[in-house]
Amino acid sequence: MTFEETYLNDNILDALYDMHFEEMTPIQEKCIPEILDGYDVLGVAQTGTGKTAAYLLPILSLLDDGGFPDDAINCIIMSPTRELAQQIDQAMQGFSYYLDSISSIAVYGGNDGARFDQEMKGLRGGAPVVIATPGRLLSHLKMGNLDLSRTSFFVLDEADRMLDMGFSDDIMQINSLLPKDCQKVMFSATMPSKIRELAVSLLHDPVEVKIAVSRPAEKIQQSAYVCYDPQKLKIVQHMFKDGNLQRVIIFCGKKDRVKEINRELKKMKINCAPMHSDLTQAERDEVMYEFKAGHIDVLVATDIVSRGIDIDDIRLVINYDVPHDSEDYVHRIGRTARADRDGRAVTFVNEKDIARFKQIEQFLGKDVEKNALPEGIGEGPEYKAGSAKSAHRRGNGGRHTHRGGRSGGKHRGGKGRKKTDGSKGEAK
Repeated sequence: MTFEETYLNDNILDALYDMHFEEMTPIQEKCIPEILDGYDVLGVAQTGTGKTAAYLLPILSLLDDGGFPDDAINCIIMSPTRELAQQIDQAMQGFSYYLDSISSIAVYGGNDGARFDQEMKGLRGGAPVVIATPGRLLSHLKMGNLDLSRTSFFVLDEADRMLDMGFSDDIMQINSLLPKDCQKVMFSATMPSKIRELAVSLLHDPVEVKIAVSRPAEKIQQSAYVCYDPQKLKIVQHMFKDGNLQRVIIFCGKKDRVKEINRELKKMKINCAPMHSDLTQAERDEVMYEFKAGHIDVLVATDIVSRGIDIDDIRLVINYDVPHDSEDYVHRIGRTARADRDGRAVTFVNEKDIARFKQIEQFLGKDVEKNALPEGIGEGPEYKAGSAKSAHRRGNGGRHTHRGGRSGGKHRGGKGRKKTDGSKGEAK
């Protein structure tokens, strides 16, 4: 389906033409008509499926069509991190190129006082679109720098990451300040029970859109070590013995484990740094800058960086523990083998995680190669793996036929919600 087949307004279509965007991705095809028609939307889609455009394009089109107050904050877009907020703001600049009356301001922490003053002036002037991290937005709200009582659109991007980072109370506090008729859109890469509970609290009878998780790129060389926890560091030491350690990420499920592994690697004289939620924004920015610049060889991180980091030449990803589900596995190992490069992904599977890793193999539709343990560290647990069969099921929802013509592109509430499923698609 093309963007021309929707009733996005002509200014938006002109910007898309200049950017060479023609065909919609599945998440865009399913979400854009629903948002244009005034429905709340709950979208489940992994990073790289085009979800930013899926909510920005219809909201910008509606704002440009008019009928919204000139002196109000008309749209709030919440982002878990400064980096994602900046990416959304950059996308906004391109999509709104021909929208003379629509501008945005990005609001996030980790800056000096001058930046805060700039944000304050922009917010008090009534910026049409505000892209913000929860903590920074709350700081401005407490100082009276913005009023959300007339906000028409509220977007939560990467809601699962926000909950993982402890922003649940902040989100609910911000939501309490929004008008009852505010249209809300929520995107998450995964749908655990806590995300479902948040959706019930925030959204009014939403349209649900779920895009099947894409399998990892075939060029990623995947393997695993079946081992006990005390053997893991010895395996890392064996893997790093040759010293060729440029661009390695070690993922751990808990920040305490990140700190422990980072300390042990330093004892091995490994050039490494930790990345977890206990670091300040300024500290995280510094670590990412040093890693991107090649001054740090190994990044030991929680899933805080499993999505959204823009580094194309990660050579090796190590899952120090098995991710909770297939989606998390895809996000983690998807940091490597990007931009036509090759890459490796190695997962450590202890005796408690064997069943979980078998589920990941079922999703992949194949058995992941099991590496022999290095000599001298003993035997590992027994891995009784049968032939992996794909448990992946593609949604069979039909293509959505949107309501109304191009002239009907005004914001309006809708009644009667539905679920819609889509198949995987490439990012635009």
